[in-house]
Amino acid sequence: MTTIPHPVSTQRGVMLIEALIGLLIFMLGILALIGMQGIAMQYTIDAKYRSEASFLTNQIIGTMWVDRANISAYDTTSGAGTTQRTAWISSVQETLPGAAAGNAPTIVVNGRQATVTVSWQRPGETAPSRHQAVAQINDSL
Repeated sequence: MTTIPHPVSTQRGVMLIEALIGLLIFMLGILALIGMQGIAMQYTIDAKYRSEASFLTNQIIGTMWVDRANISAYDTTSGAGTTQRTAWISSVQETLPGAAAGNAPTIVVNGRQATVTVSWQRPGETAPSRHQAVAQINDSL
């Protein structure tokens, strides 16, 4: 009886290569998840600033509605202003990043129409973001 010798396996280390490729694919998936998490955080922060800008804009428009007789005093292009306008501008600059200097909030009153613009710029951004609202403030309800 003759025995056939077992052939030498030519597939030594293939399982190790498969494991390494599997590990590489897993790591790429983890890196993609981390990248998506970073982008989601950016969008969440951006949404937060947009909602705060909208709230602040509506806040000053509401104040102007209550003080309809002095609507022209809210115009930021005029020298004299109300204490409410000054407090509101300070609030905007404290709440939103980069909302000072060239991005300072503005209120333009044209007759009974008020245009409120709030701008902000996050650190690292090249262009500022902006929220603008136009309100018609009538003399009577």
